Amino acid sequence: MTTITTRTVEYPADGLTMIGHLALPDGVDRRPAVLLGPEGMGLSDVERRRADALAELGYVALAFDLHGGRYLGDPDEMLARCMPLLADPDRMRGIGHAALDVLRAEPRTDPDRIAAVGYGTGGAIGLELGRGGVSLRVIGTVNALTTGRPGEAARICCPVWAGVGSEDPIMPPAQRDAFSAEMQAAGVDWRLVVYGGALHAFHHPPVDHPVVPGVGHHPRHAQRAWRDVVDLLAECLPVTE
Repeated sequence: MTTITTRTVEYPADGLTMIGHLALPDGVDRRPAVLLGPEGMGLSDVERRRADALAELGYVALAFDLHGGRYLGDPDEMLARCMPLLADPDRMRGIGHAALDVLRAEPRTDPDRIAAVGYGTGGAIGLELGRGGVSLRVIGTVNALTTGRPGEAARICCPVWAGVGSEDPIMPPAQRDAFSAEMQAAGVDWRLVVYGGALHAFHHPPVDHPVVPGVGHHPRHAQRAWRDVVDLLAECLPVTE
């Protein structure tokens, strides 16, 4: 296994002190980097392990925080924070920019080669960075078929990949259609993968606390979605150019 280095990083965003997880590949040279966003519950060991896996592949990876170091396992508390956040593109962009600044400031990061990959709320933040005109090599999302303010998708200057479960009641067919129409009208290089039979957050391992209705783990599609993300990065942000 490739040697990696990890550390926590603190930074201000959204009126909170965020606590992210930074994973660095072996070596001293600059590498392409991935900004990794979590589901609405917040940063957990699931995202930390994914950042570590990306570092093993040669990327600098920052799994960013949403809730000031807290993991919101209570569905009502999570919704009370995330629903207003998802309705406020400027707040989402603020959280994303703060994390992106940390990633860009890391000496191992090649600031011209950064991708945003996110799940749920973290994916929506990645999309808002794109809609805000941030220069990224690719945006990859799972469970994040959010639409933005009219016309702003035209600012997205990189490919967009999105994955969703076919049985996801939080991202139903009408939401898929709206997202697809927005990307197409904006002339974005976009792809949408529908994983048959999967619910919302199908990629996330089972948790030991209540969840909102419509959430469920799908082990086979979880593996496929991770491979699809890795393949997306290999295509759009190869470790060696």
